[in-house]
Amino acid sequence: MANHNFSFAGGELLSKMGASWFVSYSYHEKIDPTELNWQNVSPKSIQSRRSVFKRSTSYHHFWLNQVLKMEDTNIEKPQNKVGLSANEVKKMAKKLLPIT
Repeated sequence: MANHNFSFAGGELLSKMGASWFVSYSYHEKIDPTELNWQNVSPKSIQSRRSVFKRSTSYHHFWLNQVLKMEDTNIEKPQNKVGLSANEVKKMAKKLLPIT
């Protein structure tokens, strides 16, 4: 998982999940249950990430907007184990915004 906090509201929570994981899991939950890239992380971390996801819903819309503003290199850092490119993550985030 990320070793730094994002410097915006709720950033410490998003850092616990990872931005790409958050978008992939959101997409899985709200748009396409066959989106399973969020499972590409350590199995031990999935439960804690889901817990953070559930208790941070008030930030989700805001975070999706923040993801769209991120530099691609910040999304595709080596610690990103989800396996999605920045372009894929941002496309998912755009589709999620109207329904989040």
